[in-house]
Parts: sequence; C-alpha cells; structure tokens
Amino acid sequence: MAAATLEDADVHLRSIIANLYMLIAQAHDYHGPNTQHAMTVEIKQLIQNLVQLSQTARRLPTRIPRDIIEYVEQTRNPDIYTREFVELVMKRNQQLKGQTEAFGSFRDILGREMMSAIPEIQSEVRQIVEVTDGRVE
Repeated sequence: MAAATLEDADVHLRSIIANLYMLIAQAHDYHGPNTQHAMTVEIKQLIQNLVQLSQTARRLPTRIPRDIIEYVEQTRNPDIYTREFVELVMKRNQQLKGQTEAFGSFRDILGREMMSAIPEIQSEVRQIVEVTDGRVE
C-alpha cells in the first residue's frame, strides 16, 4: 500500500468539516422526516470520511521516537522534554568544543616538539600542522 501524503489527509479533514457543518445547519433548521433522512445520510458520509482519514493517517510517513511517546504517556509536558533535550545538546556541544580545542592544542604542542626533536622532518611537520589549521610557532 502506497504512503499517504498530507494533502490526502487534508482532503479527508475538509470533507469531515463539511459534514459537520451540514449537520449543524440541518439540526438548526430541522423540518421533520426529510431533515432526519438528510442528517442520516450526512452522518453516514461523516463516518465514511472518518474511516478514510483513519486509514490515511496510518499510511502517513511518521516516526515518533519511543522515548517521546513514553514521556507523554507519563503525563509530562512535551515542551519540557524539548527544553531538556536542547539543554543536553548544548552541554554536549560544549564538551565537544572543549575536546576539539584540547586536541588542537595537543597537535600544536606535538608538532613543535617533533620539529625541535627531529629537525630533518621539520618542513613536513609544519605543513601537516598548518594544513590542519594549527600553529607551530
């Protein structure tokens, strides 16, 4: 079965809204058996559109991570989950930045030490350190 699109779901939602609108109008302007028959037909169409929407929704390409579902099932606010996730990502980014700076500093120190200890490879070491955005002096 092919995946559904949001446009497919939109068509079904619009049909459902139209069914509900017609039911409200018919209930407001009720004229006996004729209106009752029209409302019965409208309710059947509404049920059919709800079934089609349900089937379309199952075919929509969605994936919600399990931890989010569990978080919401525990009656917790998804906005808090989002905030906690952003804070965690920011913390991890800071750690990675620190690691990157530490490795860069190590690269520069190692390059300087290698250049002073082994003068015959000085030009190669300088080239490697500079290509990797480092400084040996």
